[in-house]
Order: sequence, then C-alpha cells, then structure tokens
Amino acid sequence: MVTPLFRTWSSKFSVANTKMTDQSKPFVIAQFSDCHLFADKSIEHLGANVWQNLIRVLTDIAKRNDINCIVFTGDLTQDHSELSYQHFANAVEQAKLAMPVYYSAGNHDDRAMLTKYLIAPTFQTSTIISNDFWQIHLLDSKSDTPSGLISQNSLQTLSQQIDSSKCQLLMMHHHPIDIGYYIDKHGLLEQDAFWKTIVQLNDKNMNIKAIACGHVHRATHLTKLNVDVYTCPATSVQFGDTKEKVASILPSYRLFYLDDNGSLSSDIITLQ
Repeated sequence: MVTPLFRTWSSKFSVANTKMTDQSKPFVIAQFSDCHLFADKSIEHLGANVWQNLIRVLTDIAKRNDINCIVFTGDLTQDHSELSYQHFANAVEQAKLAMPVYYSAGNHDDRAMLTKYLIAPTFQTSTIISNDFWQIHLLDSKSDTPSGLISQNSLQTLSQQIDSSKCQLLMMHHHPIDIGYYIDKHGLLEQDAFWKTIVQLNDKNMNIKAIACGHVHRATHLTKLNVDVYTCPATSVQFGDTKEKVASILPSYRLFYLDDNGSLSSDIITLQ
C-alpha cells in the first residue's frame, strides 16, 4: 500500500494530507524514460524489443510498495504512430499501478497525442508534485528540433510557482549539461540562460537541489553550480559513445529518495 503523503490527488488518488514525522520514510519517485515504441510491438529498436522492455520496467515498478509516484520523462514513440501512444497507455493500464503517473514530452512526442491517450485515472496532468517538504516541477523542454528549449516564459512561471519553504527537484526530457558524447548536440539549447535562472533562484533561497532528465539513454550523475544533475537510463536501449554503438539493450530506470531533511539519493534499477 502506498503511503499517503500528498495533500491532494485527483480521481482515485485523493487522500488526506499526512504530516511526516522524523521517522517517516523518504518520498520515492520512479523515473522511467525513452521507451521509443512502434505501432508494431514486434519491431526492435537498435536490437531491443522496446515493447517488452517497457512491460518489464512497468511490471518491476508495480511490484514495489515504497514508490509514491512515477514520472515518465518523454520519448514515448519512435515511429510517431498513433498506435504507439495507445500501446503505452494500455501498458500502464495493464500494469495496474497503485501510484500516479506524471509525464512530460520528449522530442519524439506529439503533445496532442499525449493529451489524447494518457487519460486513464492513473495519469496525472499536473506539472507540480508536492508534499510537505518537496516540490517536483515537470518542465516542458520539447522544441521544433531534436534539441530542447525551455522558454523564458516557462522559467518565469517556474519562479512564481516555487514554494521557497520546500526543497526543489526539476524534471524534464532534455539534459541541461553536456554529458560528453554525441547526444550533446541535441541537448538543451540556451543553457547559459537556463543556468543563470537557476543561480538567480537559488540566490533567492529557492532551494533547487537537483535536476533530473531523460534523453541521453544512460545513467549519469553530474554537478553544476552546486546543483546535482541526474540522467535517466532508458527502458529501450542504453547508448554508447557513438551513434553506431549500443552499450546495452537491458531496460533500466531510476529511483529517487527524497528525505524530509532536504537530502536526495538515487538508485539505478537494471533488469537482467
């Protein structure tokens, strides 16, 4: 049974707010990303059956009783087909997840298709997740190119939505920091402006602790300007250093543990 930590949930997830105690368990987020589905479930992507990989990840998440919510950070589809969105929605429904699923668009995704098909009660459209000690903000980094972009309007909205009494975790699809291989040419654009905003917010004690993203198809942990940056491994395949090289076809995802004292830790789950 999931511990009811949220003030409000829509639909079947509505619960009363429960005050945490010093002995409370951490707030746990399962992040999964980059499943790259096709209309045909049997098609492989870079040597992996991405449909089966997604099913394995969702099945593993569903078995865990300590997860409070799930965040999917984009690239649902590979072939941009309407069926791929239906497959994703069906996979989440069939997993019978006991926790809500939030999502943001990746560069492969169509926002209209996400809105059309991710409508089951499990899916949540809010871009803010909040408990007594943390706020998690889902930023839309999709642009008209494979690279990402977060508009100044979005950054302004973020600054207005932050509750400075809480610790902050930002989540998005594109990586805001160079990782060190070819995917960097499709990272977040205008990174200097983005990080300038982060510094300004933290100078005002907005307490942005970490940023989590997808897109890079591998797990990394870097630090910039005293902010931790975590990238999520993919449910589909893990990239090597060149386009022609795949490091692994094993599905993976990331767990975050958010403590009420403001500390954050993370684990990578790889399904053998």
